[in-house]
Amino acid sequence: MNRDDTNPLDLDSELPNLDEAQFQLPDSDQFSGSFSTHKPRFLLLYGSLRERSFSRLVVEECARLLTRMGGEVKIFNPSGLPLPDGEDDQNAKVQELRELVIWSEGQVWCSPERHGSMTGIMKSQIDWIPLSLGAVRPTQGKTLAVMQVEGGSQSFNVVNQLRVLGRWMRMITIPNQSSVAKAFLEFDEHGRMKPSGYYNRIVDVMEELMKFTLLTRDNSDYLVDRYSERVETAEQLMQRVNQNSL
Repeated sequence: MNRDDTNPLDLDSELPNLDEAQFQLPDSDQFSGSFSTHKPRFLLLYGSLRERSFSRLVVEECARLLTRMGGEVKIFNPSGLPLPDGEDDQNAKVQELRELVIWSEGQVWCSPERHGSMTGIMKSQIDWIPLSLGAVRPTQGKTLAVMQVEGGSQSFNVVNQLRVLGRWMRMITIPNQSSVAKAFLEFDEHGRMKPSGYYNRIVDVMEELMKFTLLTRDNSDYLVDRYSERVETAEQLMQRVNQNSL
């Protein structure tokens, strides 16, 4: 009798390559039944040092919105941050950035588009954030909203690149995003954003970021817990025990 390959019930159920000791069934009972009561903590990064930096102005609008929604917000000023590997990581600005990343529960990254890409200033900030600091993974499981500004027509080059970086940093990057075209037309002389569809989208993104942060911050460790890493950790433990027994 021919097996119906489209019916999973006909498949061989054996999983000989699976480490049963480290395999865990996803279980809703593992999620936290309580919610943190402190204000959600957000770190905001921007990608230009210009006096009238539109990425900074967007971030400042985001800060006002997140504060109004009940968040605690800090904006990192990249001025004085050295090039990655240009100085020791004990540099004061590098340490400031890393401490803020660890402090945060969610982040906003906003960069201008320059030559079809994010700016070097934006990338330098991200490059100074390691995947791990001892036993601490600074970005893992934190929420992220990505945004860009451009001087010309709207594009999505930068937000697409930032999404790749957010995934690489193992962050929970929210679905919504913002791209502000001809940003020089969207702000008044006081640096405040004018009413527009672009402004409404930024409100949408911050609202979504707040919701995702409230939803995931108490469960981020469980959400990003990985079978492959449990296996690797178990193997490393076994090797150490075997070495100690020699």
